[in-house]
Amino acid sequence: MDFDEVRTVLSPKSESLDEKLSIFREDRDTWNSKVKKYLTERNEINRQVKELITEVQNQKVIRDEANSKVKELKIIRADRSTILKQLRAELQEKKPASEPKKKEKRERKRNERTIRGDIDKLDMKFNLGHFKGSKEKDFEREMKKLYQELKDIKANKVENAFSELEANIRSAAKSQEEAHKLVEEAVTTAQESHDLMIELSEEVDRLRAKANSSQEGVIRSKREADLLHNKYVVSLRSIHSIQDLFKAMVAQEKNLDDDTGSKLEVTDLMSRLMSGDTLSTDELMALQRN
Repeated sequence: MDFDEVRTVLSPKSESLDEKLSIFREDRDTWNSKVKKYLTERNEINRQVKELITEVQNQKVIRDEANSKVKELKIIRADRSTILKQLRAELQEKKPASEPKKKEKRERKRNERTIRGDIDKLDMKFNLGHFKGSKEKDFEREMKKLYQELKDIKANKVENAFSELEANIRSAAKSQEEAHKLVEEAVTTAQESHDLMIELSEEVDRLRAKANSSQEGVIRSKREADLLHNKYVVSLRSIHSIQDLFKAMVAQEKNLDDDTGSKLEVTDLMSRLMSGDTLSTDELMALQRN
């Protein structure tokens, strides 16, 4: 088969391979772009997952601390409840049957603070000259009355012991209520942190599934890109094999020396390709030009 016959047979094949070469290259680059996109997406999701896991750990610390606080506060509340019960029992034991009437009578009397206030007001009026002359006796009589009333109040200190006990009960009740509120607040904090942990953990699971999907996209896209790259390399080798055949036949016809610099360069690159070496983009383009 002479050169013209070979060229007639192989030229269409070379042109077809050249068209496929462009298609393979474009498709390969498209899949490589997808690989980059999936990688970026996967890495961003993994970053979010890492942040969420850190927040889950933070919420766990808050929850555990709140639960420990709940235990401590419950002990304090129990102690204060015991004190309150004891004070109420003490009041119940000390109160006589007639205490309600005495209490009612005592509540009709003025307290020591009010009487002292009246004494101070009266003394101020005297200093300002409101009780001059004959009115001075009125001042003395009123002051004597107030001091007697104050003396009576002090004489009834034993009866007022019940009031002091009742004040202690009110204080204990308030203290117990404060302890109860602190327990409730700590329980709420612990529950909120626990609920947030669950919510964040569910989000982590969702993002991990999404990251796995992106990783599958990376693997699938890279597999397609590698397959197209292999087809591209095979097509390129086939084209250059045809070109080398044409050059050899032309050289044979014209008795040209095949040992030229360009021929050596192409042969060297083709040898590297056939041996499985990876060529750079510039080297592949040089093959395509030659």
